Amino acid sequence: MKRPTDPSLEYDTDYEIGQDNIEVMGLDVHNPVFFSAAGLVLLFSSLTLAFPKQANAALAASKSYTLNNFDWLFAITPVIVLIFCLGLALSPMGKIRLGGQAAKPIHSYGSWIAMLFAAGVGIGFMFWGAAEPLAYHTAWGGTPLGAEVGSAEAERLAFSATLFHWGLSPWAVYAVVGLSLGFFTHNKGLPSSIRSTFYPLLGERVWGWPGHIIDLLAVVSTIFGLATTIGLGATQAASGLGYIFNFEPTLWIQIALIACMTLLAVISVLRGLDGGIKFLSNVNMVGALGLLVFVIVAGPTALIMTGMAENLWGYIRDTPALTNWIGRTDEQWFHDWTIFYWAWWISWSPFVGMFIARISRGRTVREYFTVVLLAPFAICIVWFTAFGETAVQQYENGVGDLAGGIESSATVLFHMLAAMPFGEFASIIAIALLIIFIVTSADSGALVVDTITSGGKLHAPVAQRVFWAAALGLTASALLVGGGTQALQSLQAGTITAALPFTLILLAACVSLYIGMRDEHKQLNEKPAASVEPKNA
Repeated sequence: MKRPTDPSLEYDTDYEIGQDNIEVMGLDVHNPVFFSAAGLVLLFSSLTLAFPKQANAALAASKSYTLNNFDWLFAITPVIVLIFCLGLALSPMGKIRLGGQAAKPIHSYGSWIAMLFAAGVGIGFMFWGAAEPLAYHTAWGGTPLGAEVGSAEAERLAFSATLFHWGLSPWAVYAVVGLSLGFFTHNKGLPSSIRSTFYPLLGERVWGWPGHIIDLLAVVSTIFGLATTIGLGATQAASGLGYIFNFEPTLWIQIALIACMTLLAVISVLRGLDGGIKFLSNVNMVGALGLLVFVIVAGPTALIMTGMAENLWGYIRDTPALTNWIGRTDEQWFHDWTIFYWAWWISWSPFVGMFIARISRGRTVREYFTVVLLAPFAICIVWFTAFGETAVQQYENGVGDLAGGIESSATVLFHMLAAMPFGEFASIIAIALLIIFIVTSADSGALVVDTITSGGKLHAPVAQRVFWAAALGLTASALLVGGGTQALQSLQAGTITAALPFTLILLAACVSLYIGMRDEHKQLNEKPAASVEPKNA
């Protein structure tokens, strides 16, 4: 780990990274976080695979309880976090640089944005790019704000709600966790672990049981959030293969795909950050850009180009109503879609946040927020407009398999591509992209979980990352088995339940980050930062 460019700004703590670790069988793991997290994940997966019906019932009951009692908490959290991010970016603290005032960026803008996209939302864009706007437009997934099906309001809200779910709100959640980890790791010399973000609030107690619990909740939340994503991606990849080659994409085919992709993730782990995650992210960015351009050119090009500005304006116009959680007439839609998405983003935030922190050293806070919030949002507008408008137009004009609406959300993308020139080839490219996105997410997730469970060490034994990559695949398989024919509901239930406790941690992290950055800004105004980057510690 690189030390801050001004070591005098570090916190005065005697804690050494990895001092509570246990070295056994070639592993170097934090006690008790690793053993608690591994035990919980293996126990859940084993019980779910052994008793799928009972597990499905328990997950459903947990989801129902959480939604009925805490939907308001999920609803307000992204709003608070987004306002907090904007406030920091615009404040004088926006000039603080991750790693110290003399630190230099470690990645180009292109690679930085590519890794953000691949790790943050790649699989979701592939799964829901065409399906979500069409689901709202046809009322397959209900209509936002109870809009009348087929009305101009419903068509506008189909895109407004989609951008609302995938735009600034999730990236604000990711950004604040990433900034917290980056600031306390790169600027304060603390371990790369969620607990470090609470040093201003807890002091030295952060190395004890309060910190153990924080890290454990972060790991569990990350595992379930990633397992949901891997499960969705495997479901869509299996459905695409089944559609192209005319076979039934059974549950066991989906699990076999997860096993294959887990193996590929292990290979990526063994290749390291540059040879694995960075390489795959760049490949995926090029492939995704190619698929996007193909859809724009082969689809209703003029409608897509004009639709981008219209959908952006609709997003701005409808966001206040979509944000409100009081007196909703569309409560079922609100719970099934918005609250699930907010829980999904929150559960993903330790994973994406830590990954963003690792690749963002050398950026100022203002630069960080500008790119982390706006670059993915711009991609979001273009992507969902291109895929969504194409799918909606095929439905309205009675073209291809989408003429009858949605049969399964997992097949919408392939039905849409089949009605376009070179549709089968495009579908194969889409499946390849899905697989690479899943492998990238599993590798990135294993890296993050391993960092947390090794006490913040950035170069722990590779066998530990292999273990966590396998654990992600096992948990995703268990959730699919537990859900049976209602696999999507099972994935949602696991995510919502795991995200609830971490929501409180996320809000507390905002307070702690503000205190830490306020103090550093005050120190920087009192003395200039060091101008020479020391050697790696």
